[in-house]
Amino acid sequence: MSRTSSCLTLLSLVLLSAYCSATTTEGVAAGAPDRARLLASKQVHNLYLVEGSDIVVQYSLYNIGTAPALNVQLTDPSFNSESFEIAAGQLQVKFDRIPPSANVSHVVVVRPKQFGYYNFTAAEVSYLPSEDSKDVQIGYTSEPGEGGIIPKRDFDKKFSPHYFDWVIFALMLVPVLVVPFLMWRKISSKYAISGKPLKGSKKN
Repeated sequence: MSRTSSCLTLLSLVLLSAYCSATTTEGVAAGAPDRARLLASKQVHNLYLVEGSDIVVQYSLYNIGTAPALNVQLTDPSFNSESFEIAAGQLQVKFDRIPPSANVSHVVVVRPKQFGYYNFTAAEVSYLPSEDSKDVQIGYTSEPGEGGIIPKRDFDKKFSPHYFDWVIFALMLVPVLVVPFLMWRKISSKYAISGKPLKGSKKN
């Protein structure tokens, strides 16, 4: 899921960047004022989504405009407290300024409290497109899409090293190996004792 969504996100960003760059060039040629234009992406980096385990979510903001983006606020309300625990980072973050042709990133680590299918929706981005503007621009990141969160017990059965199972297996092998060895040793020592010559007996 993570690799496919990353490829789709990258492709959409490239296409949108090309379109916005062409639009920006036309605007500058027509004498339009400089403005910031933000592209935003949201990516889930885990190959497997497991109940109770960390999920790394990265947000990236790219300014493809000709002016700095000011008072940039990133908010992601999709991870509710009933379904997720915030292990690291914040779901609401602010960047004072993103210069033209610059990018910033933010990482949040969440832990799902339950298994099942979950739709990873877009986060919201708001910013001022220029220093003179008071009109707040509102946009959204890309959507990673739906992903299945695996129950922890099922994941452990499939991917854990099974140390406990190996210990049980070793204990079961002990009687199979030790009992024949003890019997062989007992018989061997018995015949060794009976085969010794008696004291005082002479050899022919």
